[in-house]
Amino acid sequence: MPTPLMVQSEEVRGALADRHPVLALESTIIAHGLPRPRNLRVAEDLEEIVRAHGAVPATIAVLDGRVHVGLNKSQLERIADDPSLRKLGHRDLAPALAAGASGATTVSGTAFLARRAGIRVFATGGLGGVHREWTTTQDESADLGLLARTRITVVCAGVKSILDVRATLQRLETLGVAVVGYRTDSFPGFYVSSSGEPVDWTVQEPGSVASIMAAQDGLGERESALIVANPVPTHHQLDPALHDRVLEDALDACAREGVTGQGVTPFLLDYLVRHTAGASLEANLAAVRGNVRLGAQIATAWSAA
Repeated sequence: MPTPLMVQSEEVRGALADRHPVLALESTIIAHGLPRPRNLRVAEDLEEIVRAHGAVPATIAVLDGRVHVGLNKSQLERIADDPSLRKLGHRDLAPALAAGASGATTVSGTAFLARRAGIRVFATGGLGGVHREWTTTQDESADLGLLARTRITVVCAGVKSILDVRATLQRLETLGVAVVGYRTDSFPGFYVSSSGEPVDWTVQEPGSVASIMAAQDGLGERESALIVANPVPTHHQLDPALHDRVLEDALDACAREGVTGQGVTPFLLDYLVRHTAGASLEANLAAVRGNVRLGAQIATAWSAA
């Protein structure tokens, strides 16, 4: 009998079978987004937040050519400690499985695999989107196209502020991906509470999100996602003036040093961390924790519905 390509942890498998709430979590933030050894402490903290709000965490990764939905302690430690792990988007999954490779899943990879596993709600930090200077680079995250054809609810703090937020929202509209603000009428700016761009719909409670999810299913529309934009609390955000100044400097440095393509995002994010004395990282983590908390509440409301 062929080895299964997807393995669910006993905890996740039991929760799904009993229709208990399950929340998907990405693994790239653990493997590539945070310094060691803090990344493992954060990973464990996020899973505990999920459990504290009545849901089961399903951190997703690819290990030795098999998808794992829900990680045990040793697997989580491996994701945090192994510097050779690849970053796997949706397009990388089949080659990785065929090669027996190991990697941490991005937003697009996690959303796809979560849906295949039967999980409806996924919490992350910030989405990818349309890059600045798109008219010349044609650089757009694979997250957008994947979410346009995947029925999953994604709780996030907007898109990374190094991107073109307005163009990203326009692109999501074109792709037919619904966006709602959670207790806000402004689209979040990842490190800051507001990007200055409006959202058309606002919800106040997790149950309202579950009602939208049910309406999506009832309409029988094409399989697109629902984005729940949850701003980082203002007392945890990066000072907006500092954010704008350092980001402008980062963009200038990126152009000056000739950084292009896939190197742009990590360059800019690292520049922000270094030139805000780590404040951008703390804002990022505050946003992720808030999204995971809300994601667990939405998963619980959806399970109850």
